[in-house]
Amino acid sequence: MKITSRQNPLVQRARAVRVGREPELIFIEGVRLAEEAARAGLQCETALYTDRLAHDERGAKLLDALRATNARVVEVSESVFASIADTKSPQGLALLAQRPHADLSTFEAQQQGVPLLVIMHCINNPANAGAMLRVAEAAGASGVVATAGSTDLFAPKVLRGAMGSTFRLPLWLDAQFADALAWCKAHNISTVATDVRAASKHTDIDWTTPRAIIMGAEAHGLNDEETAAADQRIRIPMRPPVESLNVTTALAVVLYEAARQRGL
Repeated sequence: MKITSRQNPLVQRARAVRVGREPELIFIEGVRLAEEAARAGLQCETALYTDRLAHDERGAKLLDALRATNARVVEVSESVFASIADTKSPQGLALLAQRPHADLSTFEAQQQGVPLLVIMHCINNPANAGAMLRVAEAAGASGVVATAGSTDLFAPKVLRGAMGSTFRLPLWLDAQFADALAWCKAHNISTVATDVRAASKHTDIDWTTPRAIIMGAEAHGLNDEETAAADQRIRIPMRPPVESLNVTTALAVVLYEAARQRGL
C-alpha cells in the first residue's frame, strides 16, 4: 500500500533519522549510495521508494535485492518523498539502515598492515568531511578518526560526498583528541600535524612507517597546543601570497605523497 500522508508515522520516523534524532539508524539516499551500502553489507531496516524508481530497471533490481534481505520496502508518493529527501532533486529511494559500529574496539580490530591514519579534528563542514573520506580511501588510508566536535560522518551530506567510502573505511568517531594521540603512541604510530611554520616539508619525512596525519578545523586549523602534541610537524610549500589550502586539498597533497612513497 502506497503512503500518501506526510504525517504517516513511518514518514515522520524517516525524517527523524535524516536529521539525526534516531541514533541507531542512518539515512541513505539515492540509488548509487544504496548500492554501495548493500555491497558493504549494511543492514537495511526500511526502504522508501517512489513509483518511478520501481519502473527503472536498475532501481527495480535494487528493490528486489533489498526485499531479499527482509528489509521493509514501502512505496510512498512523490510529495511524501519530497518531504523526506535531503536532496533538491531526489531519485526516489531512501534507506533507513543500521548505523555501523565506529568505536575504538571495532576500529582497532580492522587495522592491518602498516597504518596510515587520518585524524579529523573538529572538521565541521559535511561537504569537506565527505570529500576527506573519499580522498582517504582513494589514497590508501587504513582508517579515519573523527574527534568529538566533528560533524557526524554518517550524516546524509557526508555520505553523499564520500560516495561509499564511509561504509568501507575503518572509523573511530567521537574520539577525544588526547585519546586518539595516546592510542597512536601506544601502537607506535607517529602523529604528524600540518603547520605553516614547520621546518620540514610534507615530502621530507618517511611515510612508509606507521603514520597518522592530523587535520584541524577548516577555519583555524590546529592550535599551538594541539600542534605541539604531535610527534612531527610538516608544511605544504605554497607560493606567496597564498597562505593556506582547503582542508581536503591539503589532505590529498599529503596522502598522495604517502601513497607515492608506499608504491600506490
